[in-house]
Amino acid sequence: MAQSNCTQVTQFSLVGFTEEPLTQGNLFLLFLLTYLVTIVGNLGIIILIRASPHLHSPMYYFLGNLAFVDLCSSTIVTPKVMLADLLSEDKTISFTACMMQFFTFAFFATVDCHLLAMMAYDRHVAICQPLLYVTIISSRVCWQLVASSYLFSFLSAIIYTWCVFGGSFCGPNHIDHFFCDEFPVLKLVCSDTHSSEMIFFSFVTINAVGASMFILLSYISIIRTVLRMCSAHNRTRAFHTCASHLMAVSMYFGPAFFMYLQPSSRHGSLDKVASIFYAMVTPMLNPFIYSLRNKEVKGALLKCRSRFFNHWQHRRVLSLRT
Repeated sequence: MAQSNCTQVTQFSLVGFTEEPLTQGNLFLLFLLTYLVTIVGNLGIIILIRASPHLHSPMYYFLGNLAFVDLCSSTIVTPKVMLADLLSEDKTISFTACMMQFFTFAFFATVDCHLLAMMAYDRHVAICQPLLYVTIISSRVCWQLVASSYLFSFLSAIIYTWCVFGGSFCGPNHIDHFFCDEFPVLKLVCSDTHSSEMIFFSFVTINAVGASMFILLSYISIIRTVLRMCSAHNRTRAFHTCASHLMAVSMYFGPAFFMYLQPSSRHGSLDKVASIFYAMVTPMLNPFIYSLRNKEVKGALLKCRSRFFNHWQHRRVLSLRT
């Protein structure tokens, strides 16, 4: 009876991190710097891959998509929630905007899981079946894998959003988080959320746990193949190639598992820290992880810089002559 007489919530208020002005100012500068580095790093990777013909390979095709997804997922959260709200006393967000924010973030986060699994599969074929690499990982296969990932992630995001926002919101509207995430929003639902949590958990298991298990099996096969190599140089090169991907995988899946695969009763203040890692820190660090440890990317960057410098010098000489 009380539920039938309640008024549907039309907007939410984000609690954020703190109400202390000095801390808010420091956090604003930190998050602004993080976001600028994320934009420059990921855009740089995308432009570099498109501008360098010798980077037009499956591995860098997946890396370019990963940079795009990281840029989008960080943009969904950082400008409005992490920057604007820190400087504003009004931290409200409409019901529709909150739902769309969650949907888009869930979509790109799911695509991220699939792309990391595809990159592990790419390394598995390159190291374990090098003679068949061109046949197995063709450009058509790459396009189909990425397209299917986007499609399945879109459908998963719809289910996630229905599970979180499909209930009745008629009580408190203060979200104890800095953006619209699953458990902080579900705490505000008046109706029973057990079935929604089970469906959500099932799809997270399919996407995140499934992708991580696929990555694990791929790297077990890679390690077995590498250990059978006769040349120590080839073993070192193979491990070096895979190290950056493993680092990105651990940085992404660790906080995500902590956030989404623990019981709702155990969620607390550490959720915000974990969310910062997979929403901001990982998208910022991925370009550096893949570029600073990759000779091909560093070589392409030096060539682009030389080409740009030569072009600038040529134009300067022409301008002086005229």
